[in-house]
Amino acid sequence: MDRDGWVRVATGTNVGGRAAGSGVRRRVFVWVGLAAVAAIVAVVLLGNAAAERLAESDAVSDAARIADITGVGVVAPLVTDALLDGDPAARTELEEVVRKSVLRNGAVRVKIWDADGTIVFSDEERLIGQRFELDEDEREALAGTVVQAEPTDVDEPENVHERAFGRLLEAYRPVTTPGGTTVLFEEYFRYDVVGERAASLRRGFGAVTIGSVLLLALLLAPLVIRLAVLLRRGRAERTELLTHALEASDTERRRIAAGLHDGVVQDLAGTSFVLTGALSRVDEPVRTELGAAGGTVRASIAALRTLLVDIYPSSLARAGLTAALDDATALLRSHGVDVRVAVDESTIRTEAQQQLVFRVVQEALRNVARHARATSVDVRVVRDGGAAIAEVSDDGVGFDVPTMLASPPTGHFGLRVLRDTVGASGAVLDVRSRPGGGTAWRLRWAP
Repeated sequence: MDRDGWVRVATGTNVGGRAAGSGVRRRVFVWVGLAAVAAIVAVVLLGNAAAERLAESDAVSDAARIADITGVGVVAPLVTDALLDGDPAARTELEEVVRKSVLRNGAVRVKIWDADGTIVFSDEERLIGQRFELDEDEREALAGTVVQAEPTDVDEPENVHERAFGRLLEAYRPVTTPGGTTVLFEEYFRYDVVGERAASLRRGFGAVTIGSVLLLALLLAPLVIRLAVLLRRGRAERTELLTHALEASDTERRRIAAGLHDGVVQDLAGTSFVLTGALSRVDEPVRTELGAAGGTVRASIAALRTLLVDIYPSSLARAGLTAALDDATALLRSHGVDVRVAVDESTIRTEAQQQLVFRVVQEALRNVARHARATSVDVRVVRDGGAAIAEVSDDGVGFDVPTMLASPPTGHFGLRVLRDTVGASGAVLDVRSRPGGGTAWRLRWAP
């Protein structure tokens, strides 16, 4: 709806389809472009998620492998019963090895736990001797032989001194002392390695996938262009068929109108004259019956002539649009409706425009007669800036436009007729109405 209250009802397409074809091509390319962009965005998002998961999985595997090597080859030989008993010399020896061989190779913290959850060694001295509850994974690792690793948010109480590092990777494996006591060796690594590895994967993965999408788009471009050409051609052919169908319909209406006028109407007119002439030669009872029959025949002639105007007004081709519209408003005038018609004939350049304007105005007047309960109607065909308009407005009951357009009431075919009439014309049809506020139909086209 525009600011003046007009709502678009129908938009015609030009015969030949050039403008429409260009619009179709633009829409096709826009949709293909949007689809390509959406595919690239989806690939990037999915690639980022996949790279993050893969990088984390690889980092966890590396942490487990390093912890396994470190635990067996570096730490295990120095984890003795003396260390568990708190011997300072054993602790110092292990600490020197840990700082030189473990912490310098990517680890940030080392802990050794006994079975009851006491930390018997750590490079962070404040942790030594503290006891924490072992979780299920740690107890399972302590009882088995498999190295376990996982990301940790260092939010557990035993990680209070690691929180400055942010999120970490932790790996742990069991280690047995020479005396046969099993302890849990735990090693922490920076989680930053995950981000670095993910970035590396994204660069490689992104280059391949985005390049593949762009290559696919380039390969599909000729097919899209071909489809657009075929679509335009098909649209042009359909429009041409519709035009031929409308022309055939117009020719058929002329034929039917001529047949009715020259046949049935003339026969009825002759019958009316015969009945009128016979009235003076018969007695009163028969004269009354003949008079009634003559009235019926004349009424039938009037009804047929009104139908002929609806089917194909002879005045449209013979006397022009103004005369044809005057004929079309005769029914409303006969019911006491004040009808004003103003036509600028210079707005009509072709017979097709003349036919279009008449059909749209005629159907709008039928809607007024059927539904509007109007007392006055204005019909005007004028220039409006660079366009020409045909407008039919009434002071009737009006209607709710959005509701009518969304779901026309059963039996109301006027809107469908108007849409079909404008469909192949290159014109546009708007409506403005509100309950109790009358209705206006406006047809616009290039003069």
